[in-house]
Amino acid sequence: MDTFEARKLYYEKAAKTVIANLNKRHMEGYFASSAADALKLALSLMPEGSSVAWGGSMTCTDIGLIDAVKKGPYEVIDRLDANRGTREEYKEIYGKICTCDFFLMGTNAITLDGELVNIDGTGNRVAFLCFGPENVIVVAGMNKVVETLDDALSRARNIAAPINSVRLERKTPCTVNGRCGDCCSPDCICDQTVITRQSRNGRIKVILVGENLGF
Repeated sequence: MDTFEARKLYYEKAAKTVIANLNKRHMEGYFASSAADALKLALSLMPEGSSVAWGGSMTCTDIGLIDAVKKGPYEVIDRLDANRGTREEYKEIYGKICTCDFFLMGTNAITLDGELVNIDGTGNRVAFLCFGPENVIVVAGMNKVVETLDDALSRARNIAAPINSVRLERKTPCTVNGRCGDCCSPDCICDQTVITRQSRNGRIKVILVGENLGF
């Protein structure tokens, strides 16, 4: 068995474990073997006419989900529009996101036991994960899966956050040395840390993808 096949088989087996534990935590878990399958699955979960918004997610962008939603039969609520308008328009757009039918996002890490870990700067992404939108669809490559909660927190702080800080050209210690400096820089994107240990009424749906996606 070559490296590709071994990784693929491992991802399938690990995903079964994660999905079983997500279900115990009242979250709906799904597995898609490829990014293309994940895109089809995510779109199938959202009926035509649904209002859809999203947080900053390279995974959702990379699999083509954001573009598909913009071109699809949905009521699109683009958070970037909030930054282009007046203060009143900003409040109106974020109010619509809070009450939308579907909110799309990635996750910084997920444990084999089915817990999600996310670190945010402004906190809008984790806020809507916790409360508001009727449904939250989380798309995550299997490279985000780790064994323990401590591993998940470490991954979020020392892998996801530094890479995102580099991408966003932030002036933080992690952009220089590649690991979390536990800083209080004005440019820090690690202001809010949220651990999602369970959901209410199946509101959160997690699509695990058998590929390496996102940071």
